Amino acid sequence: MSATVTFPVPTPHGPRDVTVSYARVGRGAPLVLLHGIGHHRQAWDPVVDILATEREVVAVDLPGFGASPGLPGGLPYDLPTTNAVLASLFEALELDRPHVAGNSLGGLLALELGRGKLVRSVTALSPAGFWTQAERRYAFAMLQTMRGVAQRLPLPLVERLSRSAAGRTALTSTIYRRPGRRSPDAVVAETLALAGATGFDATLRAGATVRFTDGLPGLPVTVAWGSQDRLLVRRQGVRAKTIIPHARLVRLPGCGHVPMNDDPALVARVILDGSR
Repeated sequence: MSATVTFPVPTPHGPRDVTVSYARVGRGAPLVLLHGIGHHRQAWDPVVDILATEREVVAVDLPGFGASPGLPGGLPYDLPTTNAVLASLFEALELDRPHVAGNSLGGLLALELGRGKLVRSVTALSPAGFWTQAERRYAFAMLQTMRGVAQRLPLPLVERLSRSAAGRTALTSTIYRRPGRRSPDAVVAETLALAGATGFDATLRAGATVRFTDGLPGLPVTVAWGSQDRLLVRRQGVRAKTIIPHARLVRLPGCGHVPMNDDPALVARVILDGSR
């Protein structure tokens, strides 16, 4: 069920109130799901029902994305701030070191939470931060292009395009290998989410200097990469395995950058196995 929660977040200038929208369903050990930049928590919809058979699933709209308002003025969209926000969210929702799974930006955030020992396990799907500078520039240029298109397209045209598989492919093939599987309503909603994401530009700027270079000793880590990822190319998964040697590296055949839509059963199994 969808809900919002407001909670104080410690900052160098004193506590600031942050509001986050989330959905909570299922029973079992808690599992928090974190989406990528420009997306929203509904990106996880294809796998939520499967996960909820074994986990209490909490799907989060990150601040400035989806239904969550942006951060209070003056707070940066960098990793330390977002880590503090998520740690405070866990406390507000009474989640004691939950399992966490994230995609893209969400994968990087999941790994950062693991580095801070705030979670029990990490499953990162095509996580950001394992790029070379050339790979990062390419990914950021693709993201900015997608955002620009989403902002320029009038809603009636988005709705018309979403009604056909070819139109859904035109709108979402950068992130999905099988965009025709996405429902028309979902494509419209995520196009609007990308266009209206108030945290997009600041998050992208903050990511320009980010690279994940540390291991996470003592924490179960799974890194999974779509074999058809067009945004963060799959060789970055091998790089992630080198940086986190004990991580389980999983290939997702036929999946794109957001694999939950392309193969829900496989992705759910990878997440559940990673959070055993």
